[in-house]
Amino acid sequence: MSDTELYFSLNNYLRRKFGSKVIKLSIDGGFSCPNRDGSIARGGCIFCSEEGSGEFSGDRNLSITQQMLDQTSLLSSKWPDSKYIAYFQSFTNTYDTVENLRKKYDEALAFPNVVGIAIATRPDCLSSEVLELLAEYNSRTFLWVELGLQTIHEKTADFIRRGYDLKTFDTAMKNLGSLKIKTVAHLILNLPDESFDDMRNSLGYVSDMGVWGVKLQMLNVLKNTDLEKHYLSDRFYLRTADEYIELVSNLITYLPPDIVIHRVTGDGKKESLLAPVWVLNKRYVLNGIQKYMRSNNLYQSKNYLDIC
Repeated sequence: MSDTELYFSLNNYLRRKFGSKVIKLSIDGGFSCPNRDGSIARGGCIFCSEEGSGEFSGDRNLSITQQMLDQTSLLSSKWPDSKYIAYFQSFTNTYDTVENLRKKYDEALAFPNVVGIAIATRPDCLSSEVLELLAEYNSRTFLWVELGLQTIHEKTADFIRRGYDLKTFDTAMKNLGSLKIKTVAHLILNLPDESFDDMRNSLGYVSDMGVWGVKLQMLNVLKNTDLEKHYLSDRFYLRTADEYIELVSNLITYLPPDIVIHRVTGDGKKESLLAPVWVLNKRYVLNGIQKYMRSNNLYQSKNYLDIC
């Protein structure tokens, strides 16, 4: 992180590493999830949409190559010299046979100007065979694996029906770390009844576990989810845009300087979002974070030693 950066963003990391703009192409690989197909449960996480948290992924009815073609055709005029990360986003992208995983990963990596692959999954879907496969890809391309943790607090994890305990996350982190595979932890902010200290402790925990990156976002209440039913009956408090800007700006200060911040907000699809509607104004939130941090002399790692 340079002196002029307030936090170590993924965009800056990738630009330095590859020397140009690098864009993630979000892919729906046609996978399912053990928390939805009955292996663990059938309801899925309480907040998860019908798209499996892949609202901006390609169409699973199309080939992986066609999904990537559709996205690059929209991006090429703005960034003609860009490179790409093939991002397997929807559902659980290690939840299949090794043969099918290899076929899909290879198809994505064969696309022109793809320099790496990102795989979103669950910590309980990393068998020894899958880990061996990931180690192979890690040796031949740029790879990171994203783990949907959301929170370290078991009461909240039970509420959101995450379907695995914290020990499972720890094991996955240790196994991936032993293979030198980069890991990214997803954390949701403003989960019901979680305080600032609760969220800060989640950040501190994943930092201590050695994550390479984090994704932070405000809790979104999406239509046709069980979270929608809970919100409509309970009306738990959702922060305003300015309150969220203050929250995430301060949380960032507790991260060590070398952790890459992949996301500080998420915008969702307008037609599927119930609340808070301000997340659709992503530019306001991003600009607000920059303004708030500069005005208050905040930056990533400023308070890191306070939770070490």
